[in-house]
Amino acid sequence: MFVPKRMFLTKGVGKHRERLTSFELALRSAGIAACNLVRVSSIFPPRCKLVSRSEGVKELRPGQVTFVVMSENSTREPHRLIAASVGVAIPTDRNMFGYLSEHHSFGQTEEVAGDYAEELAAEMLATTLGVEFDSDRSWDEKKEIYRISNRIVRTMNVTQSAVGDKRGLWTTVLAASILLGVEE
Repeated sequence: MFVPKRMFLTKGVGKHRERLTSFELALRSAGIAACNLVRVSSIFPPRCKLVSRSEGVKELRPGQVTFVVMSENSTREPHRLIAASVGVAIPTDRNMFGYLSEHHSFGQTEEVAGDYAEELAAEMLATTLGVEFDSDRSWDEKKEIYRISNRIVRTMNVTQSAVGDKRGLWTTVLAASILLGVEE
């Protein structure tokens, strides 16, 4: 059984005439380009510790197979606003799992995209925990319900937005959760 012990959040942006190269530059900006990334679904492991990006990047080795929950978006349309976000919801009971969510969008600000991803993760966790809420309520109202329930301890997001290059270069944004310390 492989369960990550630590996790960090990161984000990046890249611009280039080639789409693949703009993605590579976004990975470099995020500090994860030298890894072989394996995308996984969206579970925050039980007892997993959130560490800073600077601390987490130190654990990475070139060529390392690295598990990631990642959102990405790209455009070559000049002045088009793009965003990529990963939301996180951690339960109060650290022996339970939490949720990560991926969201990418066009035309949303970094704040709007981040709030949406955070809300997605929190809703997934809330439904798992049996916390009752009205899905039509605003995110601020739902956050208050989650806080009062004492079942969700923390929500957050990492979001990268950018405006498409005015000369039509590919612009790529990404947000990621890097899972570390995978042990048997």
